[in-house]
Amino acid sequence: MSKIEKAIQERILVLDGAMGTMLQRNNFSEEDFRGERFKNFPHPLKGNNDLLSITQPEAVKAVHRAYFQAGADIVETNTFSGTTIGMADYHLEDLVYELNYQSAKIAREVADEFTDKPRFVAGSIGPTNRTASMSPDVNDPGFRAVTFDELRIAYKQQVEALIDGGSDVLLVETIFDTLNAKAALFAIEEVKEERNLDIPVMVSGTITDASGRTLSGQTVEAFLISISHIPLLSIGFNCALGADQLKPYLKRLAHNTQLNISAHPNAGLPNAFGQYDQTPEEMQALIREYLQDNLINIIGGCCGTTPEHIKLIAEVAKEFKPRPNHLQGFHNLVGVK
Repeated sequence: MSKIEKAIQERILVLDGAMGTMLQRNNFSEEDFRGERFKNFPHPLKGNNDLLSITQPEAVKAVHRAYFQAGADIVETNTFSGTTIGMADYHLEDLVYELNYQSAKIAREVADEFTDKPRFVAGSIGPTNRTASMSPDVNDPGFRAVTFDELRIAYKQQVEALIDGGSDVLLVETIFDTLNAKAALFAIEEVKEERNLDIPVMVSGTITDASGRTLSGQTVEAFLISISHIPLLSIGFNCALGADQLKPYLKRLAHNTQLNISAHPNAGLPNAFGQYDQTPEEMQALIREYLQDNLINIIGGCCGTTPEHIKLIAEVAKEFKPRPNHLQGFHNLVGVK
């Protein structure tokens, strides 16, 4: 049993908050994103947060450190867009291995600074900016902008680098298309088999609106069944919704699985300017309801959350025991009523 599997049986684990929200506070310019190494790169790089692990590593380390100081048990690597598919927007496909390796290494170094309790690094694997199960062209419903194999190959490269850099767990997150996620999970299983290792895997989907479905149209239950063939450390939801809007879907998840459940909601819904107004105190009160209803094993924050949010979430998490689970083996959903 890995250290994180042991820890999750003993207490509710706290995940970090938003990386982008924190990095934006630096108001980095195009020159800051470039650094010396990419000073003469022929394409714009501003907005490529993953690149900051190479060009502004101390800024990324500072974010990880702030979340650990706030009480997080797990920080996510700065690799949300770290595939050849995501990096194609910036013409940096050749940099993918280094980006992921360096991001994991940075997070690992900061995690090792803290010796009071086990601290963990989650290799963040985002959904990419393409969808494998839907056409982006309304006039050609059969068209696909990416294939399963293209996704699998891209994710495999990312996974190898995240493991090499020191990740304790892999987090396939913000899933809006389960076919994309299945490509990531397939790639992870390939790497595990080739390397004869067993790294824990977390999966976190995204309910996109009040219909209670992912962008590709799956309900909570359908999403769960679609990935039930993979042994997982946890399954859960993040992004798109605030803690109050996300709660009914976590309840449905808890009713239908014995896996550990994770949640990292946004700090409420965005306002007219795309900003998140929910205070740490407001979010803490909503998370307390999750804990009182015994819904979760891992709790953190997504868009708009800061170390101040995570500090109050960590404080309330200490008051409760984790949701009971069956960690040894995974639950077969077929036939579950």
